[in-house]
Amino acid sequence: MSTEKMKWKKFGLIFNPNIIADLGFSASLVPIVEILDNLKGIIRVYYSPRDKQNRSVLMYFDININNPTEILYFSKEPLFTGGNLGAFDDNGVIACSFVEFNEKKFLYYQGWNLTVTVPFISAIGIAEVKNDKIIRLGEGPIITRNLNEPHSCASPFVLYDEGIYKMWYVSLDKWIMENGSPKHYYDIKYAESQNGIDWKRFGKGVISYENDKEYAFGRPFVIKENGIYKMWYCFRGGSYRIGYAESKNGKEWVRKDDLMNFDVSNEGWDSEMLAYPCILDVKGERYLFYNGNDYGKSGIGLAKLEL
Repeated sequence: MSTEKMKWKKFGLIFNPNIIADLGFSASLVPIVEILDNLKGIIRVYYSPRDKQNRSVLMYFDININNPTEILYFSKEPLFTGGNLGAFDDNGVIACSFVEFNEKKFLYYQGWNLTVTVPFISAIGIAEVKNDKIIRLGEGPIITRNLNEPHSCASPFVLYDEGIYKMWYVSLDKWIMENGSPKHYYDIKYAESQNGIDWKRFGKGVISYENDKEYAFGRPFVIKENGIYKMWYCFRGGSYRIGYAESKNGKEWVRKDDLMNFDVSNEGWDSEMLAYPCILDVKGERYLFYNGNDYGKSGIGLAKLEL
């Protein structure tokens, strides 16, 4: 297990959502990335902005990792939008994880609805990427609330490992009224699948509250390295910070948040919040993509791990 603190070099803001304002969109939540050209270092960053009706969609921009503050191209129209009226995702989608196996590429995403007594309900959906188009496998979710998880499920990260699909996701444990408004409590849970569609949930939280101030976790991101599972996630008692944990089997985790060694800047776009981490290894280097203040309204930043 790791014992040394990480050292991250910030590149600063690499995507300011102001450039899509004229297109009718704002914010840039939950970056997920893929390598287009490893030799040249060309990276595609997917993100979820909101339209004028506050519905989240999926768009992307391209960068060269050697000069990450220069946008090579950004999409002008959504690749993926909310579902049909009344479906679990009719108020928006947030892309969370791509998985490729057996010549198929799946997108796992969070869909959400507006509700009355609380602000929203979320569930997890799946789509397939075919010829650069993203097509739902169906109108319903693959993981939603049930007898033991009665509120919401969200933020799936899926890894194909040891012959099965493994998912770490956020589960909403409860709502409580605080200062006249409902407040949510999330932890991170685990599930497995043989086909990536039908899931067995393990129920118990694998990353959970360490003290009575913590109440929410977001966007787990997992890699397996030298036989050890490593997870980055965001957590909050006040505003979000990025945490880190390790596991030998993917089910029992040890939080090692102090090893992350990554904090807000003194001023600017990420001076209040760090959220929704995404790790990318390219050209022998490890990079961290993340959101800053206001849950992604301020944009997407980048940092590099220095050995």
